[in-house]
Amino acid sequence: MPIVDDNGIRQVLKETRTIAVVGASPKPWRDSGSIAQFLVNKGYTVIPVNPNYEEVIGLKCYPTLKSVPVRIDMVDIFRRSKEVLPIVKEAIEIGAKTIWMQLEVEDEAAAALAEKAGLRVIMDRCIAIEHRHVMK
Repeated sequence: MPIVDDNGIRQVLKETRTIAVVGASPKPWRDSGSIAQFLVNKGYTVIPVNPNYEEVIGLKCYPTLKSVPVRIDMVDIFRRSKEVLPIVKEAIEIGAKTIWMQLEVEDEAAAALAEKAGLRVIMDRCIAIEHRHVMK
């Protein structure tokens, strides 16, 4: 069952150091870039993941989670719900600890798979909104 309470979300945010932002975009009208910058400003190591770009918010962008050369604690997903399952499978393979699906991103089967593999799951929530709320 995905984490939905403030204490659970606070714990995840406190324990997380490195966040891969899947679907990161340099386009100013896309939330993924501004939220990636928000996370950088909050002290997280952010790794943009998107095969369409070489750089997002001044950071090297990787084509896949597997191509990232450092350990990833959280995979923050900015993709359509129907595209989540392969990302979750890759997150499991690389040993991520948490899957975070942004607002309006939901996949119960992917969430169940992640939880079965021992990952924490937060679904249909904005990490920036939640951070502002629980990390006061």
